[in-house]
Amino acid sequence: MQGDETDPIYMEALEWFVRMKDEPVSEEDRLAFETWLAISPSHPVFYDRARTLWDRFDIVKPEYDRLRPSERIHRRNFLIGGLVALIAAPTAYVLNRPDLFAGFTTDIAERRSFTLPDGSAVELGGYSALSLQFTDAERRLILHRGQAFFQVAPDRNRPFVVQADMGDIQALGTAFDVKMLLDLVTVSVVEHSVAVKASGTDPVVVESGWQVSYGDNGILPAMQIDVPLVQAWRHDRIVFEDAPLRQVLAELERYRRGKIILMDNSIGDIPVTAVFDTRHAENALRTIAETLPIRF
Repeated sequence: MQGDETDPIYMEALEWFVRMKDEPVSEEDRLAFETWLAISPSHPVFYDRARTLWDRFDIVKPEYDRLRPSERIHRRNFLIGGLVALIAAPTAYVLNRPDLFAGFTTDIAERRSFTLPDGSAVELGGYSALSLQFTDAERRLILHRGQAFFQVAPDRNRPFVVQADMGDIQALGTAFDVKMLLDLVTVSVVEHSVAVKASGTDPVVVESGWQVSYGDNGILPAMQIDVPLVQAWRHDRIVFEDAPLRQVLAELERYRRGKIILMDNSIGDIPVTAVFDTRHAENALRTIAETLPIRF
C-alpha cells in the first residue's frame, strides 16, 4: 500500500483542508470542494485523515494564526509543507535508526542467548540490538544499544571486535561484558583481557576483573570490579553501589515500558545503593520513591 506521505489523493485532501481553513472561502471554492468530495468514496476518508492530522499538529497552529494576515498562497504552502513533514517524520525516524536491521534484538526486560557462526556465544540484555559483520579477515559485531555478554571462540586468523558507539573492543581472551548507557560505553572483563580503543585514543588493555568506560571525553581510568555483581543482570538482578539516580533510572528503562523523566535535574546526582529484580521494575521505582527524598 502506498504511504500517505506519497499518496496523491491524500496530498489533494491536505490541499483542500488548508484551502477550506482560509477566510473567506469563496462560493466557487466551496462548490469545487463538494464536487471533489463526491467524486470518489475515498476522498471523504482522506479528508478526515487530514483533519485528524491537523488536530495533532499543535506546533504549527500558533504559527498559522500568526500568518493569517499574510498572503494566502504562502500561508497555504507553509501549512501543507508542515503537515506533510508531520506525516513523513515517523518514517524518517525509523529509516535513520541504526538498529533497524540488527540481526539480534531483545524486547524490554527480555534476555536472549545466541550462538554465532564461529561458535562464539552472546547473551543480550533487555532492549538490546546487535549486528554481525563477519568476513574472512575479521569477526566484527556492532552493539547498537543495550548490553551484551560475549564468550569468544578462538580464531587466530580473525580478530573478534565489538563496535559500540565510537569505540572498538577487541577480544584478547574469552569473556567480557559491554553496556551502553547514557553517554558512556562500559566494558567489563570477566576472563583474560580485551583491548579498548575509543575515537582518537590509543588502545587500552583491560585485564580480567577490571572495567573501563569511554565516551566523548575518551577512555576513563580503569576500575576494579566485583565480577558476580557486574554479571548480576544475567540472573535478572541489577546492582547499584552509590550510582547516581539518573543512571539508575536510565537502566531501569530497559526493564519497563515507557519513559522515566527527571522533572528536577538537581536530584539526578543522588547516590543509590540497591539490588533490584529486573522482572519487577515498577517495584524498584516504588522502592526508590520510598527511600529517597523524591516523589514518583
